[in-house]
Amino acid sequence: MPKSKISITINEKTLHDIDSIIDNIYIRNRSQAIEHLAKNALGENKTAVILLGGNEERIRIGKDEYRPTARIKNHAVIEIAIKKLRENNFKTIFIVARHSLLTRLFEMLKDGANYGIKINYIEEKLSNGTADSLRLLKGKIATNFLAVYGDIVFNKINIDELWNDHIKQNATATIMLTTSSKPSEKGTVKVEGNKVLSFTQKPKKSDIYLVFSPIFVAEPQIFEYSGASFEFDVFPELAEKGLLNGHLSSEKEVHIHSKKDLENLK
Repeated sequence: MPKSKISITINEKTLHDIDSIIDNIYIRNRSQAIEHLAKNALGENKTAVILLGGNEERIRIGKDEYRPTARIKNHAVIEIAIKKLRENNFKTIFIVARHSLLTRLFEMLKDGANYGIKINYIEEKLSNGTADSLRLLKGKIATNFLAVYGDIVFNKINIDELWNDHIKQNATATIMLTTSSKPSEKGTVKVEGNKVLSFTQKPKKSDIYLVFSPIFVAEPQIFEYSGASFEFDVFPELAEKGLLNGHLSSEKEVHIHSKKDLENLK
């Protein structure tokens, strides 16, 4: 697409914020940084990934239902997620799952046209963790993207704030953070400002109550990191290298693990 040369006046602080997202890899100069921010502000078609990989039996509710296809009132959990994503201008969505669940989801959602989006279905044959699942999209996504686990309800989460926070900072990934009274069941983080200094998945004991909420924004270079799991492998490495940021949310996601969780939401 042709580009136009323009002249603008802007204050020093805003200019400094713009320059801070130049990483010399995907955004190499000030012009690219301004264009990148403008596209996001204008509601450019953004990409999201819904991760539902792993053993299908582990994400069943009862004999005949899966967590993402279970219904809360008149809508399935996956439909609530897609509506939330569409409201935030995520119009290209990848769903990663194994065959039976993927088939069930396709029967429900089709190509996504009825929801105002385009759904791409990625079948997983085998994986040992969340990073293995996401790595199936290597080469299919060339820009920053949102990733969310598919067995949660997150309609109260401010996705735009997470997204914009990531855009402004120079990080490979920005993870959503919240608090938990049971940090040993989560991924706990130690932070300084918005920089994650360490990430520990399910520590035996912890006096840190700031934990990973399973939503994050990442750059394509995250595909280059090895390890089967984000929580056990990739995030700890990124934190050690100073490439992992955190965004604290005032709202919390709701995990769907059982019929009781569904009833509580109803």
